[in-house]
Amino acid sequence: MSSQNVYILGIESSCDDTSASILCNGHVLSNVVASQKIHEQYGGVVPELASRAHQQNIVPVVDQAIKQANINKSDLSAIAFTRGPGLMGSLLVGTSFAKSLALSLEIPLIDVNHMQAHILAHFIDEEDFDKPEFPFLALTISGGHTQIVKVTDHFDMEIIGETIDDAVGEAFDKSAKILGLPYPGGPLIDKHAQSGNPKAFPFTKPRVDGLNFSFSGLKTAVLYFVQKQVKENPDFIKENLEDVCASIQYTIINILIDKLKKASKETGIKTIAIGGGVSANSGIRKSLKEGEHKYGWKTFVPKFEYTTDNAAMIGIVGYLKYLKRDFTDMSIVAKARIKF
Repeated sequence: MSSQNVYILGIESSCDDTSASILCNGHVLSNVVASQKIHEQYGGVVPELASRAHQQNIVPVVDQAIKQANINKSDLSAIAFTRGPGLMGSLLVGTSFAKSLALSLEIPLIDVNHMQAHILAHFIDEEDFDKPEFPFLALTISGGHTQIVKVTDHFDMEIIGETIDDAVGEAFDKSAKILGLPYPGGPLIDKHAQSGNPKAFPFTKPRVDGLNFSFSGLKTAVLYFVQKQVKENPDFIKENLEDVCASIQYTIINILIDKLKKASKETGIKTIAIGGGVSANSGIRKSLKEGEHKYGWKTFVPKFEYTTDNAAMIGIVGYLKYLKRDFTDMSIVAKARIKF
């Protein structure tokens, strides 16, 4: 192996997906994700079950990633892992494994902030994919987070707006649950919304100061609206599912785009990048593209497989930190809540 090649093993275990990825000089050689189906019957992630499944999955997933990359573990330059934020039990599995492997291979250990990784996924070396230029605004939208981040450099980030209650992913999933859709319901709302009328049922948008978001009121509004309609017509959901999903999605996207417009105006930044699991939503992607014509934005949307929780995004942060020799030591501990 050529000595100038930097091979990073990325490990992601913040929630219910166990993932391992190998990157060579910022280019993805493998990105293996083991999803946990067990949570579907509970309608949400059960932390205790998630950490047990990570323990079962982590060795085969890492082994698979190394094999698919066609390298040996002795070729690895460093190991990057998710330190937080996330579920404590899940984080502990990834952290302990990364520390043990780094110790046994005598290579550097790199801790990664999960939310920074969603943003820096844009810097994975991919053909036909442009990287955003600094400074840019990042909208990170997931099941646990909704943030607008001003990104001045790879590791110079400032949260300028965030949710004061629920995350956008939770608003999608809870609305889906109210409609009787299985977990995770966000992608199903997106699917049904495609053939619905987004203006069929107007939902009011919350008034929140500055660049912050709120989604709990919308969730309650959807609940009361559906309960009222079902009382009058027991078949209401079945007869209007597409239109209700389209209306919910339309309202959520409007809330996000309105705040982005405000952030862009206030900062003067017209380069916008999105990240996080909810950025897989087709309506959000479409609205962002429309923003290029409407507001003169330059927008960046990561590849679908880099939007949800995956280790390639952990690996790219690991690579960028490796170039700066920004390593951690064995005293590092996982943290469920962590800021930039």
